[in-house]
Amino acid sequence: MDFKTGPTAKKWYPVYTQPRAEKKAHQALITKNIEAYLPLHRQLKQWSDRKKWVEEPFIKSYIFVNIAPHEQADVLMTKGIARFLYFSGKPATMPTRQITELKLLMASPYELEVTEENLQPGEKIVIKAGPLKGMTGEVISHKSQKQLILRLESIGHSIIVNAMASYIERF
Repeated sequence: MDFKTGPTAKKWYPVYTQPRAEKKAHQALITKNIEAYLPLHRQLKQWSDRKKWVEEPFIKSYIFVNIAPHEQADVLMTKGIARFLYFSGKPATMPTRQITELKLLMASPYELEVTEENLQPGEKIVIKAGPLKGMTGEVISHKSQKQLILRLESIGHSIIVNAMASYIERF
C-alpha cells in the first residue's frame, strides 16, 4: 500500500522516454540505482532474410520509476528520459497496486494488446479464476469475443486482455 507521505516517501511515476530509447534509458536508471520497471513482451519480427523473436516495450516510450520526489532530477538527467507525465500540474503517480497488476499481466499466459483509443466504459467486472484472479476492469465486445479492459488512466492507455467468459464475474 502507498501510505507513506513526505519528502522521502517513494511513489511510482510514469516517465516518457525519447523514441525507441526505452531499453537504454531503463538500463541507465538501473545503473544509477533507481528502481525502474519497463514492461517487455516477446514479438516475432520479420526482416527480408529472417524472422526473430525480440523483446519490445509493451507500452512504447514509457518507463515506470519508484522514487522519492527529491530524486526526480536524477531521473530527468538520465540519457533517454524525456519528461515526467503531468496531471493537474503535478507529476502523475501510480498506485503500487497498478504496477503489481501490470507485472502480473506481463507474466500471465493471456494474449495482451495495448491501445490508446478512448474505449467507452462498459460493465464492471472482476476476474474470478486464473493467474489474474481478483483484478477488476470493464468488458467490451471486440472481434466477437469478450475482453477485459484494464484502464491505466494515469498514463492514458488501456490494456486489453483476452479472458474466458467463465473467468469473469459482474459486480
